[in-house]
Amino acid sequence: MVSQALGPLLYTFFEDHLKIAKGLRQASLKSYRDTLRLFLQFAAQEAHRKISRLSLQDLTADCVLRFLNSLEKDRGNHVRTRNQRLAALRGFFEYVATREPQLLAETTRVAAIPTKRVAPPETIYLERDEVEALFASLPSEGRWALRDHALLLFLYNTGARAQEVADLRVEDLELGSQPLARLHGKGDKWRVCPLWPQTGSLLQKLLEEGPTTANAPRPVFCSSKGQALTRFGIYKIVRRHTQELVKKRADASCVRISPHVFRHTTAVHLLEAGVEVNVIRAWLGHVSLETTNRYAEVNLRTKTLALETCEPPTTSSAGFPRNPVWRDDPSLLKWLESL
Repeated sequence: MVSQALGPLLYTFFEDHLKIAKGLRQASLKSYRDTLRLFLQFAAQEAHRKISRLSLQDLTADCVLRFLNSLEKDRGNHVRTRNQRLAALRGFFEYVATREPQLLAETTRVAAIPTKRVAPPETIYLERDEVEALFASLPSEGRWALRDHALLLFLYNTGARAQEVADLRVEDLELGSQPLARLHGKGDKWRVCPLWPQTGSLLQKLLEEGPTTANAPRPVFCSSKGQALTRFGIYKIVRRHTQELVKKRADASCVRISPHVFRHTTAVHLLEAGVEVNVIRAWLGHVSLETTNRYAEVNLRTKTLALETCEPPTTSSAGFPRNPVWRDDPSLLKWLESL
C-alpha cells in the first residue's frame, strides 16, 4: 500500500460517494469535512509527520478511539458531538474498505467502537399563545416588515429547516386557490407542504414587491443586496423578532429562539390538532418515524389531557377500578359470549 492512496480516496469519498451516490446537502458535507480534517490533523500529530505524508496504514481503529477521547477531554466536546464524529468516520472507513479490501478488518474494528449513551436533546417549542403574541408584535411598516412577517409565518406553517427556506425559489411555489410549497430537504429529497391562504397571500405580495431576475432562479426571501438569504441571515431575523420570548430548559437555562424552534413548534401543534404521526413525518421530511415520535413525548398539554381522564385515588376508590368498565355492560358481555 502506497502513501499516495489516501489523497485520491478522500477526493472520491466526497465527490463520488457523498455528493453523487448519497446526495448529501452542503451542511452534511461540511460536517464530514470538519470531522475528517480534525481526524487527519490528530493522526498526523500522532505519527509525527505532515498530513500530506499520511498513509492509510496510519488510520487505525486505535487512532480513531484516541481521537474520540481527545474530542471530549482536550476539546471539551459534548458526547453528541463525539458520536456524530464517530458516525462520520464509520462512513469513511466503510467506503475505504470497498476500495481497499485489505482494510476490512480495521473497518470492522471501527464499526465496533460503541456509541456513547446520551440523553436526547431537550425539545424546545412555543406555546400557541406565544406564537399569537409574536405575530401580533411584528411591525406592520418598514422596509423589511412584509418579508419578515412572511418568513416567520412560512416557518411556522411548514416547519421547514433554515436551509430549506434559504434554498426556496419562486418556481417552488404555487400560490393559486390551494397554495403549496415544494421544499428541497436532506438526502436530496423533495416534499410538498400545503400553505394557509394567509401565508400564500403574504408570499404573493412579497413576490410582487420584490426584485425580478431574468436569468437565475429567483429566491423567495432576499437580503438587502437582492440575494437569497443564507441560513445565518434567517437565524438573525428570527432572533431579532423573538428577543422578548424567553424559553427555559429543564435545568432553568435560557434558550434563544431559532428557526428550528419553529420547526419543533409546528410538529407539536400538528400533534395537538390530532394530525396522525405519519402525516407529520412526511410534513417535516423525517426519514425515520422515531424522530417524529419524540414530539409525542414532549407535549405537556397532551399529557395533561391524559391525566384528566383518570381520577386520583381517594378513600372510596384506591387507584384504577379493579374490574374494567366493560364487565358491567350486560349487552357487551352477551355479545362476547356469543363469539
